[in-house]
Amino acid sequence: MLEGVSDLLQAWRNTLPPTAPDATAVRTGSDLIARWSEPQRHYHTVDHLAAVLSIIDENAAFAADPDAVRLAAWFHDAVYNPQRLDNEEASALLAEAILPILMVPHARVAEVARLIRLTASHDPLPGDRNGGLLMDADLAILAAPPVEYRAYVDAVRLEYQHLDDAVFAAGRAGVLTNLLSLSRLFHTPALRDRWEDAARYNVTRELAAIKVELGRNDLTSAE
Repeated sequence: MLEGVSDLLQAWRNTLPPTAPDATAVRTGSDLIARWSEPQRHYHTVDHLAAVLSIIDENAAFAADPDAVRLAAWFHDAVYNPQRLDNEEASALLAEAILPILMVPHARVAEVARLIRLTASHDPLPGDRNGGLLMDADLAILAAPPVEYRAYVDAVRLEYQHLDDAVFAAGRAGVLTNLLSLSRLFHTPALRDRWEDAARYNVTRELAAIKVELGRNDLTSAE
């Protein structure tokens, strides 16, 4: 696991072409870390970024372009405002604006932007090795042990504290239902074998609890 700002900045610099200007690399990397450290974030923080990058590094051999996947990880939640609906698109546009000045080739910039936009659905096409690895790294928390999974759910709730409980529960139920409707949550075979069953168990259990709570609220409102 990457630890601390210096480790993250070094990982950022290592992912860029050698021709990227050093001062610009430091400035843009520092800006990204600042974005991931914004106060409205409780789960989508630098810890999440570091975890995603570590999973990508550990499984880089499964990607067609590991550095494109790493760059997409850096940007995939660079814009994160729980009160807006276009975070993925805004994050992709940010990558498209910044990466060319860091000498990242056009084709890789386009691939990074595609991968970021894919995180809106988490549903890559079969054979999309880059997309599969990024989605797997991003959703790895779904397969976490129960205590860690509960902490993740609580952190997401804090990010949406502007919503009342009923509205949040309904929205969260929709997210979980969409996840369970996917033919697979994980796409890299080695990771799917490790994580699929545990993730489906966690998501199904959370969804069931939400449905009970929503049903209880319906009964209360009808009285």
